Amino acid sequence: MPNMSAIVSEDNTQNMTTAQKALRINLDAGRYGTFAEIGAGQEVVRWFFQVGAAAKTISKSISAYDMTVSDAIYGRCQRYVSRERLESMLTHEHSLNLERLSAARGEDTAFFTFADTVAARNFQGTNECHGWMGVRYQLYPRDDDSQIILHVRMLDQENDQQQQALGIVGVNLLYAAFFLDHRPQQILESLLDNLTTARIEIDMIEFSGTAFRHVDNRVMSLKLVQLGLTGAAMFGPNGGVLQPSEVLHKRPILVERGSFRPVTKVNIDMLRCARERFVAEEELQPDSLVELMEITMRNLLVEGKVDLNDFLARADMLAAAGKTVLISNYFEYYRLAAYLTRYTSGPIALTVGIPSLLDLFQETYYTGLEGGILEAFGRLFTKDLRIYVYPVKQKNTDELTTVDNVQMPEKLRSLYNYMLEQGKMRQLTNYDESILHIFSRDVMQRIKNGDRTWEEMVPQEIAALIQRRGLLGYVKPESH
Repeated sequence: MPNMSAIVSEDNTQNMTTAQKALRINLDAGRYGTFAEIGAGQEVVRWFFQVGAAAKTISKSISAYDMTVSDAIYGRCQRYVSRERLESMLTHEHSLNLERLSAARGEDTAFFTFADTVAARNFQGTNECHGWMGVRYQLYPRDDDSQIILHVRMLDQENDQQQQALGIVGVNLLYAAFFLDHRPQQILESLLDNLTTARIEIDMIEFSGTAFRHVDNRVMSLKLVQLGLTGAAMFGPNGGVLQPSEVLHKRPILVERGSFRPVTKVNIDMLRCARERFVAEEELQPDSLVELMEITMRNLLVEGKVDLNDFLARADMLAAAGKTVLISNYFEYYRLAAYLTRYTSGPIALTVGIPSLLDLFQETYYTGLEGGILEAFGRLFTKDLRIYVYPVKQKNTDELTTVDNVQMPEKLRSLYNYMLEQGKMRQLTNYDESILHIFSRDVMQRIKNGDRTWEEMVPQEIAALIQRRGLLGYVKPESH
């Protein structure tokens, strides 16, 4: 059993072992609750039994491993390793604690329920190794509930290593919830204490309830990527965080990458054009298609760093346009493609402008690959992926640059022509020519200069939002 004298400040979690964290929780007489774990054994609660004094913490430990038993307790669901099942576990077990224990000890006890539902590596080694984990709890006796839920991907190759990593994450989550309350970024930073990103990926987290009523989960999604806990995170038009595999599973995907600073009519038209072409070529049902507006970490840099207010402005504009946002650390397109093909066997399309097409052929981006640009393109186009290219109108002329007349470096011309012939890059022709003069940087400059012509360059709902909220440096004109 760890010596309590070795337990350091609760704020300095990186210097604490997992056992020390578990014992610190066990010795807190004011917390009492249930552990409910499905799949991969009872790896989290095991820590609390092993370190001692568990009777002060654990009201019940349960593992409804059989599907019929699980359904009888928590109700039927379509997928057992899902957010739906996790939420039903938390609701059921937390309600039982309050019902059974409040009268006897509710005045001096803060109740909690920890739950997880996990699929670790199966005997054949063929399944997706992932799980949902969460805690619903009272910060103080009789307090309203707070909650943290997250989704993990287990990257170890052996089942027992995955179980061990899962147990450590669970203890980290409980410790952070109890002792790092009101500090969501510090909670994030502590989740992989005594682990590495080579073993666990956390690709979704959501804070809710009384302790986190001021938390913007879109910022938390950004922090997951910034901290390296995942390569990409996703949130919907309503600001709610999304778990990528549940959104993308076996679906056709269309992605537009941009800075969206601001969202312009060209951004919206580019996606419309690509959608129409993609649906027609693949004979897709339009509602089966997942559309993503992707912002890379590089595109979020303003003066060398990420400005959270600027990020939220872009997120709000995309939300006003009804778009789902993907934040990624995949600057190279082949890495984005690998991420998407992890979740879907369906067709994938990227839509880009001519400047991004030219960037795609910049060899300097691929110096880290042994095979250089050829290896990068081999990875990018391994599955049913194509790139739709939106034209650009040259400033001060009516000349359009398209895939047919873009100036490529001479030594890459043969490679470029081959990609065109194979249909990997396809020119969009259904564009709105009346808006091709619009460029985001020009719009930004007009906003800053008080030149109201910018209002005609962005969708009406975006213009109204910028003016109402004073986004992107907009200053409302003084009335006379």
